[in-house]
Amino acid sequence: MNKYHYLAVTIILSVGSVFMNVAEAQKLDLVIGTYTNKGTSEGIYVYEFDCQSGKSTYKNKVTGVSDPSYLAISKDSKFLYAVNEGEAAVSAFSFDKQSGAITFLNKKPSKGGAPCYIVTDQSQRHVIVGNYSGGNLSVFPIKEDGSIGDAIQTIQHKGSGVDKERQEGPHVHSTVFSPDQKYVFVSDLGTDQISSYKFNPSSAAQPLSPASPAYTEVPKGSGPRHLDFHPSGKFAYSIQEMSGNVSVFQYQQGQLKLIQNISMLDPGFKGKTGAADVHVSPDGKFLYTSNRGDANDIAVFSINPSNGKLSLKGRSSTLGKGPRNFAIDPTGNYLLAGNHNSDYIVVFKRNKTTGLLADTGERIKVGAPVCLKFVR
Repeated sequence: MNKYHYLAVTIILSVGSVFMNVAEAQKLDLVIGTYTNKGTSEGIYVYEFDCQSGKSTYKNKVTGVSDPSYLAISKDSKFLYAVNEGEAAVSAFSFDKQSGAITFLNKKPSKGGAPCYIVTDQSQRHVIVGNYSGGNLSVFPIKEDGSIGDAIQTIQHKGSGVDKERQEGPHVHSTVFSPDQKYVFVSDLGTDQISSYKFNPSSAAQPLSPASPAYTEVPKGSGPRHLDFHPSGKFAYSIQEMSGNVSVFQYQQGQLKLIQNISMLDPGFKGKTGAADVHVSPDGKFLYTSNRGDANDIAVFSINPSNGKLSLKGRSSTLGKGPRNFAIDPTGNYLLAGNHNSDYIVVFKRNKTTGLLADTGERIKVGAPVCLKFVR
């Protein structure tokens, strides 16, 4: 083989390798958390999702897991953490990306009733859990084998809101890291506050400490639930479960400044409101919010790139009931809506120019899907 033949073969092999890598990158694992207390779900499910075609293929599952209603994936994708909402516990698992196998490691008490949110830090040293009924949050150390130790810190919130039935006391609904991982923001539906904590991963006893200011208030009776940051790190968006509003904040060095409240509801809507989830598209151009209750839809907002404010662009039915959670794949091609009460996930194609959604006809049939996480 002369040098020209050798060069040609080398180029062909290199191009082939690139195509293989691109093809592999188009397919990601989708891990699905569920409620198991009634219905058909058996635990946590893994599907392979094709980010180009929108099609999915069943890959694996782990059974015998009680109410894994919210999940977190470690940065290296080797471990998975789940709340066990009905048991007031937190479970750790190993995760094999190749096979999709999920292997139970251990379980610890969450130190509060109805844990509903869980997150891990990028250094993979801690898990932070929000306990809804307990009105508190707990921090757990992660051991070298990926299992979790006993809670090393539990912070109890205090106070109440104007709605004496829904806001009779604190109800922690999410624990979200700032983009730089220096702060944790805790949305409390019961007190209409988003608390701010400094995060020190090196602290063995108290990784969290109150920031200044210690909290940011939202309009009374709003019920803050979930929070998502803009890819620029300059803005944050809070979904208000009770009012159906989205609160827009300027963000800088641990401080949230409220600059807009905008409703996700149709002006003529008279039914029950149950705003649930909120996500910014990967390109930072659009924001999506889901509403359970009687609406069962997703609202689409455009984001002003200069000030982060929102403008409503449209709404799409989730074609099912109870869209408690949804996810946008990392390419931004598809939005997947988990219809909790219909036992399936609907795959929508995203128009990256308008932000609007179109049904692909693709469905993932899983009992009570309430948490969708892509594994990179």
